[in-house]
Amino acid sequence: MTLISSISGTRGTIGGKPGENLTPIDAVNFASAFAQFIKNTSNKNDPTVVIGRDARPSGGWLSDLVSSTLIASGVHVVDLGLSTTPTVEVAVPGLNADGGIILTASHNPIEWNALKLLNAKGEFISGEEGAILLAAIEKGDFNFASVNEAGSYVKDDSWIQKHVDQILEYRHVDKSAISKANLKVAIDPVNSTGGIAIPVLLEALGVKQVEIINGDVSGFFAHNPEPLKENLTEICSVVKNKGCDLGIVVDPDVDRLALICEDGEMFGEEYTLVAIADYYMKVQKGDTVSNLSSSRALTDITRSAGAEHYASAVGEVNVVEKMKEVGAVIGGEGNGGIIVPDLHYGRDSLAGIALFLSHFVNSGQTMSEMRAGYPNYEMAKNKVQLKPGMVPDDLIRKMQEKYSNEEVNTIDGLKIDFEEGWVHLRKSNTEPIIRIYTESSTTESANSLAKRFEKEITELI
Repeated sequence: MTLISSISGTRGTIGGKPGENLTPIDAVNFASAFAQFIKNTSNKNDPTVVIGRDARPSGGWLSDLVSSTLIASGVHVVDLGLSTTPTVEVAVPGLNADGGIILTASHNPIEWNALKLLNAKGEFISGEEGAILLAAIEKGDFNFASVNEAGSYVKDDSWIQKHVDQILEYRHVDKSAISKANLKVAIDPVNSTGGIAIPVLLEALGVKQVEIINGDVSGFFAHNPEPLKENLTEICSVVKNKGCDLGIVVDPDVDRLALICEDGEMFGEEYTLVAIADYYMKVQKGDTVSNLSSSRALTDITRSAGAEHYASAVGEVNVVEKMKEVGAVIGGEGNGGIIVPDLHYGRDSLAGIALFLSHFVNSGQTMSEMRAGYPNYEMAKNKVQLKPGMVPDDLIRKMQEKYSNEEVNTIDGLKIDFEEGWVHLRKSNTEPIIRIYTESSTTESANSLAKRFEKEITELI
């Protein structure tokens, strides 16, 4: 199967051989190296690390293993248990901790899990920091504590409520208007920790009519957990048949947000950020950031608000870095990831839900009417599976040479702008694939462009 280690942590399939899959040995190595990394960056012999996990079945023993390794390394552990990625990000600075580990493989299927690593700000560690940590793992450069210097362990399951409380206190969340709107909302948390957090948030916002499917926190996902249209037929039917105002879908660790219109049609994952940014720039002027693979629609509405949009390389770390550089008031990624710096520099579906509902109830429109009011672009997201030993950079370089006469951008893979749309080719940091993102004015033309490049890359292979 697969084990992929990158600057942000390690991700792999459970079981199998060390170094090839995510095994207990690989988890111990990463936790040990991270413990040493946190000691070095904090200048403390006894730092504190916050951990939390999504609901997938491997999370329990993986959390126990990581906690024990950290304790044996002289690190104090605060375990949030079943939690969300943004909640852990909020808790790290909230507890004055020195770092964090989130045990989640995000949108990947049940056989995957991962260790995602946070610094003292509750943000993903930088590329430079990640390179140092990977080198330490390669060398086995870590030390364990003596019996008298071992760390400690405490369980703290209060942080989802604290996270929700912070969102409710945020000045741009219109709790009163949401409560008065008497909304009926369907939610699909895909049998993970969104099933804990989202009902708490909705109740606090005064949303009393909630239809929940796949709400047990078993970690046995009822469908492919990536919140894409083809995986969400059940929630789309529930929204339409139950007469809901909208549907809310999150991935297993609750950092991606997808929305469903009242007629059962997708609002569009790309348009989660577009709509929230539209609302946000009405109440707080400023620039926006998204990655190269995000929709042009965000650029359009940002400029119409008299602000500037900036593009970053793909990846939350890169988006955050660009947001800090330009002082953006809101940003994120077209996969439904919303980042609000006033709250924290991390993709946060709970904050996204509260801000979107504030926008929705104040708009006086239905979901489908709101969606129709935005510039219409359609995207296609494809991928080409690579065979062992293939070098994706070589394939992308050959495509760059082929399209050297077009307008290209190489800050992250290869983006080619055509009159009819654009295509973005980039290697995945977590899977042996080349991702193909395309956008055009219609679904047909976006799919055609994606298929064209899939064919061209396959021919190179």
